Amino acid sequence: MKIKQILQLSALIAVVLATASCKKENSSTTGWAYNDPKNGGFEVRPYQGQQTGPGLVFIEGGTYTMGQTQDDVMYEWNNQPRRVTVASFYMDETEVRNLDYLEYLYWLDRVYAADYPGVYRKALPDTLVWRDKLAYNEPLVEYYFRHPAYRNYPVVGVTWLQANDYASWRTDRVNEMLLIKKGILSMDPAQKNDNNFNTEAYLAGQYEGLVDKPMPDLNPTGTGTRKVKMEDGIMLPKYRLPTEAEWEYAALGLIGNTLYERVVEKKNYPWN
Repeated sequence: MKIKQILQLSALIAVVLATASCKKENSSTTGWAYNDPKNGGFEVRPYQGQQTGPGLVFIEGGTYTMGQTQDDVMYEWNNQPRRVTVASFYMDETEVRNLDYLEYLYWLDRVYAADYPGVYRKALPDTLVWRDKLAYNEPLVEYYFRHPAYRNYPVVGVTWLQANDYASWRTDRVNEMLLIKKGILSMDPAQKNDNNFNTEAYLAGQYEGLVDKPMPDLNPTGTGTRKVKMEDGIMLPKYRLPTEAEWEYAALGLIGNTLYERVVEKKNYPWN
């Protein structure tokens, strides 16, 4: 008897949940229903939160003492301690590897080398940073970047501009793969020159690509289908370099090592 009552209750709960999910959500500002083609079709897609991009870890924000945390014996006073608040953000778990940058160069060579070889050459790292008058580093000059033994080592000799170009490229490749996994686009290995997936160009309607399944459009005056918008929550925001405050905060690893979130110890090391 009890089992039968539990099954009936479960079925009742399922019916209630199904009924609730079918109910259209109304705007708290205007009272108009969302996702209703009858009133214009303003879409509000369900959003479960931003997914974590490949290789990223979540850094919980907080407040900490940024700058020098020990005596300045030279009295330079160029790194004075100051209280800084950092918002939560995502960051690579490790440095960008030689293998990661080689993947970037391979893509540039495949897409641009035939007509614009300068794009590839512009992205090459400066391997001569290893050369030193007082040291014999020639093996590193020749092999560090391309030899497979160093593939998981951090890439070096990359300028600030090159790093930003890499971040833009990574944004596009990650978002392109997210659209492919959603079944919206198909893989297109034949992309050449400007005919390659670019996040900003796609959002602006300037890139078509190999469309597999477009998004349904609730706009009654539209064509019935549309491209993905940033409001859909499918694509990730732009990759970028961390700020100085974000980098130092992440390197300290203070979350979980503070007393009631009061970072006043000015510790030399992040561990307890």
